[in-house]
Amino acid sequence: MPEFNIWAVLIAAVSGFVLGGLWYSPALFGKVWQRESGVTDEQMKNANMGLIFGLTFVLCLVASFVFAMFLGPRPPLALGLGAGFSAGLCWVSASFGINYLFERKSLKLFLVNAGYHTLQFTLIGLILALWPLSA
Repeated sequence: MPEFNIWAVLIAAVSGFVLGGLWYSPALFGKVWQRESGVTDEQMKNANMGLIFGLTFVLCLVASFVFAMFLGPRPPLALGLGAGFSAGLCWVSASFGINYLFERKSLKLFLVNAGYHTLQFTLIGLILALWPLSA
C-alpha cells in the first residue's frame, strides 16, 4: 500500500481551496475571470454554491492525494516545489492552453486560470514536502 500523510494531503487540499476562494474573489481576479469566461451576475446569483464548493473541495482533495502518491512519502523540498510548479505550469496550464486555443478563449482567461493552478500545485508540493510521514 502506498504511503502518504493524510494530514498533509488534507492541508494541501484546504490550501488549494482557500487559494481558489481568494484568487477568484473580486479582490483579485474574480471580475476578470467572470468577464472573460462569460459568466453573468445572474448566473453567479443563481448558482448552487454549496454544491460547487463541496465538489471543488473534493477535487482539491483528489488532486492533493494523487500528487502525494506521485511525490512519494518523503519528497525533498526542491522536488515538492519543482514538481508542483511544473505540474501546474507544464501539465495543467499547457493542457488548458491547448483547449483555449481551439475554443478561442482569451489570453486573460488563460493567465487567470493557469496562474491559479500553477500556484495551487506549487502549494500542494510545498506542503507535502514540508510535512512528510512521521519518522
